[in-house]
Amino acid sequence: MESKEVLKAHLAKLAVLTDEQFEYLFSHFTKQTFKKGQVIITEGDMVNCEYFVIRGCLKSFSINDDLKMFILQFAMPTWWASDYNALYNQTKATINVDCISDTEVLCITNADREKLCNELHQLEHFFRWRTNRGYVATQKRLLSFMNNNIKHRYEELLKSYPELYNTVPKNLIAAYLGVSRETLSRLS
Repeated sequence: MESKEVLKAHLAKLAVLTDEQFEYLFSHFTKQTFKKGQVIITEGDMVNCEYFVIRGCLKSFSINDDLKMFILQFAMPTWWASDYNALYNQTKATINVDCISDTEVLCITNADREKLCNELHQLEHFFRWRTNRGYVATQKRLLSFMNNNIKHRYEELLKSYPELYNTVPKNLIAAYLGVSRETLSRLS
């Protein structure tokens, strides 16, 4: 499936657009491809875009002063990724985004997304719905970290996103769960 069709199917779950409206929307996206390991956003960058994943997988992460990696998000096909704090507040990035595998994305600038939302109510509704879903997922993840042991968090992750297990290296799943690779191996 081409990138245009992937985006159209993704939007159609919630936004009803005419062919002309979709073509107008699509004209605001830029297709980009990245190689495995390539960095898209580096801490300290100014961030102007968010990325819709067509194929491949991204990770959003931070590295602390002790050089320990904390993964905030994986972004599989039809998921979105960026440093949203930097994007929305026009500040420097506080997280990094890179490619776990060769990846194709559609990129849209914050200004273009806002312009489209003002012009097409259906898109404003779609992006609000998507943001709300992201907030709920983040809240669930934080509550799970506060209330559940690692075994339960690992089982929740596999149940919610079974495709991650075959796509993402185990050391990155361990970093997402906040444990060592060895601890994760004992659970598998």
